[in-house]
Amino acid sequence: MQEVEGFANGTLDYTQLKGDTGPLVYPAGFVYIFLGLYHATGRGSNIRLAQYLFAALYLLNLLLVFRIYCRTNKVPPYVFFFMCCASYRIHSIFVLRLFNDPVAMAILFLAINLFLEEHWSWGCLLFSLAVSVKMNILLFAPGLLFLLLQRFGLLGCIPKLCICALLQVVLGLPFLLVNPIGYLTRSFDLGRQFQFKWTVNWRFLPEEVFQNRAFHAALLLAHLAGLGLFALHRWHSSKESILTLLKDPPKRKPPSPPLTVNEIVFILFSSNFLGICCSRSLHYQFYVWYFHTLPYLLWCTPTTKLAHMPKVLLLGVIELCWNTYPSTVCSSLSLHICHGLILLQLWYGMAPMPVSHTPTPSRKRTTTSKKAQ
Repeated sequence: MQEVEGFANGTLDYTQLKGDTGPLVYPAGFVYIFLGLYHATGRGSNIRLAQYLFAALYLLNLLLVFRIYCRTNKVPPYVFFFMCCASYRIHSIFVLRLFNDPVAMAILFLAINLFLEEHWSWGCLLFSLAVSVKMNILLFAPGLLFLLLQRFGLLGCIPKLCICALLQVVLGLPFLLVNPIGYLTRSFDLGRQFQFKWTVNWRFLPEEVFQNRAFHAALLLAHLAGLGLFALHRWHSSKESILTLLKDPPKRKPPSPPLTVNEIVFILFSSNFLGICCSRSLHYQFYVWYFHTLPYLLWCTPTTKLAHMPKVLLLGVIELCWNTYPSTVCSSLSLHICHGLILLQLWYGMAPMPVSHTPTPSRKRTTTSKKAQ
């Protein structure tokens, strides 16, 4: 509320927007949404109303996630109980802490629902809106770019990317006109240093290693390598070169089959998860970045009845790690082990893409050429 109060009073220089916790470091979409909350809650004084609004956002977020999972038909129904009721940390992030992370993720899940319905232009618009609330949504961007290339080819995906870029310009325009450098460096600061005391995933490292730029560069290289390997061997289902994605779909030999629901969800969720695994630091509110995607990542591979219990156990250990405050050497190492096990399952369980399911009669796609506009 302190960070958006300056904007409410007419301040358009982004470097002057700050609060007791520090300067404003989120893009312009955050400012507009939380400015609405600022006025709706009597300049931030009506905390209970804010909690009611975030409780409603939590339920909306669950509805959007459940709709995605129902379309994929991968996760057993009992897992939804754990998603709804078993995470104290997620409830805290939504209704007690009132972070902007849940806002960004709810918009992102709405965008994914639009992608599943073949409304790619509207989906890209919502995806960009989610990025404008918090930049962690960019972890889904490599997967989205791959999907756009596969669905439309290079020339066809350029208009979709222009939609994403144009919305960022429109939202940031009031600040760009006053201090463009200040806005860009504050809202899209990719080199920002994180405090060691808040890290959940790297507590077992010495602080000097955690802050070392070489360590950050190694994580970035690992992230790019992981994305490249998954794009080549797990996302790309054709035996042809991946460069064929640059061609228009009708000109490919053989022509690319239509994207399935599971292809879209797997590529987006795994893209985000690779970024989580290679993150320079995970803070407690960052749990919501991937909590609702974990069941799919665990159950999207072929599963025997005996394998269900280890997967539920993995969810439980991850939850325990995120509820350990402050984080410890044991909790941070355990989190990495769990992430590593999920990655191994995704790599060896997919050959090379998740099994496609025939859509149910009520969900069969209509003419995609009309919906893809």
